[in-house]
Amino acid sequence: MKKSTLQRGVVVLAATGLAITSAMSAFAASGDTAGAIKILTKNKFLQLAEGVGLAAAPASNKLADGSTFKVAKSITDKIAKGEQLNFAMSYGAKGIPLFSQQYLAGETKGIDAAKRILPMKLRDTSPEGNSQDVQKQIAGIEALLNTGQIDCLSIQPLDDHSFTGITQKVMAKGIPVFTVGVESAGNELSNFTQVSHKEGLQAAAIVIDWMAKNKKSLKVFAVSGGDPSATWAQGRMKGFVEGITKGVPGAKFLNTEANALVTTYDSAKTLDAYKAYIAGHPTVEFIENVDIGAEYADRAITDAGLKGKAFTIGWNLSVGQLDGIDAGIQVAALDQGWAQQAAFGPVACAMYLKFGKVMANNQALEPVTKVTGTATARKLLASILS
Repeated sequence: MKKSTLQRGVVVLAATGLAITSAMSAFAASGDTAGAIKILTKNKFLQLAEGVGLAAAPASNKLADGSTFKVAKSITDKIAKGEQLNFAMSYGAKGIPLFSQQYLAGETKGIDAAKRILPMKLRDTSPEGNSQDVQKQIAGIEALLNTGQIDCLSIQPLDDHSFTGITQKVMAKGIPVFTVGVESAGNELSNFTQVSHKEGLQAAAIVIDWMAKNKKSLKVFAVSGGDPSATWAQGRMKGFVEGITKGVPGAKFLNTEANALVTTYDSAKTLDAYKAYIAGHPTVEFIENVDIGAEYADRAITDAGLKGKAFTIGWNLSVGQLDGIDAGIQVAALDQGWAQQAAFGPVACAMYLKFGKVMANNQALEPVTKVTGTATARKLLASILS
């Protein structure tokens, strides 16, 4: 497991010298962290609200690669003058169903909270489209970087390595970088996400517990996702396969992370993929979806007349998934807090550049089940998208 974000972070005051220490100290008293926490709490970003209070100067001034980091003078000059900073955000794409809406809402509300600490404006450089394209994301970041329009950057990467180069390039110019949503092996100051393999194990444990409490003896399982090759998808599927295989005697997987069902992120294509898979594998009793498509597996199960015989588990919140839970088809929707991930960047930037503090990675999955009820999740989803 990688080091914690506090261990991996950088002590900006130690690394940048007396001039920056003086500049930050002079303005530290005006940073309204209480106001930021109030906004985050109002928006139900409770993990972030807690994270502001947990933020601390890191124990080491070394980055992951052993180098030190110095904030650019242009940025500290802006801070000293009380000028607006350019906060840049890059996530997968602006048209991915459910995901993009929640990231847009999150970054907007995160900026509102961050402004209580430090003046800044949002520059969303995420590409258009309905699928994640690494090169388009990097091109968008470089376009802002080359024109001096980034003072702090947050990236939602595709995997743990594709953005290492651009992260190092931006950091080399004295611009802080944070990553969210996916485990990262880069040089960023901190990362806000879960560990995908542990997520898969957690999903398996939830299913096993549900089976025991509901007297279900399911044996035939399958895994699926919009992009099964992604690092996070592989981790979630591998952990689920391991957990079920260990905890369910005689469990059989029709596929694994090595040959998972590819559903895409397109709603119609995802529904068609599940209908075809169920028709071709009529013995399947349980399907794991590792991203946004579980509601379409729910619908395909219903359309095939298998309600009460086949079940699902999925990630993230959508009205369709919550309906599936209420209908007794979907065991759980594992909310990874997309909106909170998007809101992390601006708040982390403000805390770091104002106080020299790094926010810890305190994110955790929040399972929504029939037992917990879907009412609160429905209200949360509505408030995020409002």
